[in-house]
Amino acid sequence: MPLPHRVSDLSAFDLLLSVAELGSIGAAARAHAITQPTASARLSGLERGLGIALLDRTARGSRLTRDGALVADWARTAVGAAAALDVGITSLRRTRESRVPVAASLTVAEYLLPHWLAALRPSAEGASVALTTGNSDDVAAAVLAGEARLGFVEGPDVPAGLTAATVGRDTLTVIVRPGHRWARRRSGITADELAATALVSRERGSGTRRALERALRRGTDRPLEEPLLELSSTTAIKAAVAEGVGPAVLSSLAVAAELAAGTLIRVPVVALDLTRELRVVHPAGQALTGTPRTLAAIARRSASLDDPAG
Repeated sequence: MPLPHRVSDLSAFDLLLSVAELGSIGAAARAHAITQPTASARLSGLERGLGIALLDRTARGSRLTRDGALVADWARTAVGAAAALDVGITSLRRTRESRVPVAASLTVAEYLLPHWLAALRPSAEGASVALTTGNSDDVAAAVLAGEARLGFVEGPDVPAGLTAATVGRDTLTVIVRPGHRWARRRSGITADELAATALVSRERGSGTRRALERALRRGTDRPLEEPLLELSSTTAIKAAVAEGVGPAVLSSLAVAAELAAGTLIRVPVVALDLTRELRVVHPAGQALTGTPRTLAAIARRSASLDDPAG
């Protein structure tokens, strides 16, 4: 039910209450940060709309008429309720801003986001990030559903309804155990060989898997072999490779420690571009503000994602 038009503008009633409290239109105008002519015009408009004389205007100031005092008493409850409503809405907004749901794909969540959150802490006092992880499809779905204010994805595609911005680059790396036949191939392998090999792979919906498949389709005409094993955890994939189950392709960020220790071996791929973009996504048409905007800016500034293996 819409408000009756005569009482739809509570700001005029609030101004009337200030005249009653402060004793003049000029003082009320200053309290409301408006000019005296503007205040006088608003009060005159209120009187015309109500059909009631609310103020006695004299050279010494203005005071409420008897009818004006009655209207002010009735208005006080409505104006107070509006103020309480505003306080409640402000509280909800602060609560929403203080807890920022963020979704991130596994590589970003494990190897990059902790550094970004550490950099965020000084500028986001009182705010907390509630992080959920999944593959790139999961992240995009969470942002589209409003379950996350922003997300970080590794996949080459961004669904309709999301705006994306690149925060850096990552390189996919072919890994094998030290005893694997490819480990002795200093010249590397070809895109055809990689496409024809059953790999230990991430699940469908993974940005890593989609980026690899897209790179192979650009680099070879050979049909892609189906995965030997599908796992949803980079840790599980690395363990499977180390046990000799088969080769895999993971982010260079995810395997840097194992390559340095020699427990896994990097295999070059000849003439195949395995770089990919890492991106921040948020709902299209909704500008990032507050903590989400700061976090996205930190990611863009601090992500140095060149292949650590060289």
